[in-house]
Amino acid sequence: MIDVLEVNNVSYRYQRKQVLHDITFTVEKGEIFGILGPNGSGKTTLLRLLSKELSVQSGSITVNGRPLASFSHKEWARFAAVLPQTIDAVFGYTVKETVELGRYAHQHRFFPVWTEEDEQAVDAAIHEVGLAEKAEESIERLSGGERQRAYLARALAQNPELLLLDEPTNHMDITQQLHLLNQLVRASKEKKLTVIAIFHDMNIASLFCDRLLMLKEGKAVALGTPEELMEPALLRSVFHAPVSRQVHPTVSKPLLAFLPERGLPTAEERDLPEHLTWATMDDCIVITAAKPLKVLSSALVGSGFQWAAHFVNRQVSKDYHCEDAELEMKQYLQKRGIPVSSTIGMMTAVDIHDAVCMYEKQDAFSLWAVVTAGVGNAVDAARSWERTRFVQKIGTINMMIFIDGTLTDAAYVQAMMTATEAKVKALYEENVLDPETNTHATGTSTDCIAIAATQTGTTFSYAGTITPIGKALGRVVYEATREALRRYRKQRGSS
Repeated sequence: MIDVLEVNNVSYRYQRKQVLHDITFTVEKGEIFGILGPNGSGKTTLLRLLSKELSVQSGSITVNGRPLASFSHKEWARFAAVLPQTIDAVFGYTVKETVELGRYAHQHRFFPVWTEEDEQAVDAAIHEVGLAEKAEESIERLSGGERQRAYLARALAQNPELLLLDEPTNHMDITQQLHLLNQLVRASKEKKLTVIAIFHDMNIASLFCDRLLMLKEGKAVALGTPEELMEPALLRSVFHAPVSRQVHPTVSKPLLAFLPERGLPTAEERDLPEHLTWATMDDCIVITAAKPLKVLSSALVGSGFQWAAHFVNRQVSKDYHCEDAELEMKQYLQKRGIPVSSTIGMMTAVDIHDAVCMYEKQDAFSLWAVVTAGVGNAVDAARSWERTRFVQKIGTINMMIFIDGTLTDAAYVQAMMTATEAKVKALYEENVLDPETNTHATGTSTDCIAIAATQTGTTFSYAGTITPIGKALGRVVYEATREALRRYRKQRGSS
């Protein structure tokens, strides 16, 4: 890759105040380069130096191998476009007239001559920022976000090789932000436009920047990819704010969640029976939490990680069949006034009145397991590949496990593993067999599990089988599953 910009040991001071200290970095052609840092860290001063608004006092800035100071004003305007954080509106001008100002740098005569190339550049820029329908509207009648987009169009109309932006998404709603940033990404790839931008939103910077420079008190504290810089420890040291790093659901970029201050849990919150309420309806069990719980589940509704306050185990007929069971389940919840967005929803063909609840309280945590179990679809996971046919029968082992502690992501996964292992052991002890292979079953083909935690109180980094919480979890799930299987068999024997 070719370095468009080189900044070497640049320092700057306003009178007695030193605002930049020996800043060094390079930016490659076609790169989107983000600058992050708290207020007063020197971000805007650095951008003003790059835009030639300020003169370099110490160190050097070169562009395509040339000293920045060697560019004339008009020559630099043809090469680079600048969008500062605040711009004085050109009142009385339309959007198109405002954008046309961006073509000044391309006028070569004393009396400017407007060309077809100029017209095409202006129209293209207006379309790129999504303001084609407002091209003839007065600039002062636009919203703050629309006005920002008009000024960006003015910068794009210059057809620059380098674009310098200070908070480019300022005043924009989420749709406008995504449109703008996706457009910049396309321009960087298709036109090799180099973009240097200041961001305050770290998640936007993470998603759209190739590399980031982190400033603190005028010093460069980190330089690298978002994956390298979006580390909680680094961000806490720079911004003095607690954050948690998350995984983006569709791209390999980190996301950050800010952690608010939280008080100690109340006595009621530490006691699960007080925190959770149970209601049995004609065809479902509904457990409601006083406050939302963080859940990892394989449920039909609410799978994966999410926060939920309602937990539904719905009984369906043994011949239930639906092409879109998830949609049908959501409609079922809506008809009963249960909010889908905050609900974990499971189905079972087992009589919900045979559900087994087991509770354990220890000094550091309490734990509650709710299990329904049927074995009509029993299967040995290790031998399922041998099965040549499958007949749907009444079954499903559903487990809902509630914990009054704080679990790490690893602990959630380990809790799910521990509960599954305990379930398998219960099936073994109850001699549940896969009818096809005649070997011990490990579960049924439609089993479901949810691990829900209050995320208050003691933090558990692990929940494996030999940890205190894992031991309690394994025992409670094992005993509850065995009892649920016995109730199921008893009812089946009596029916």
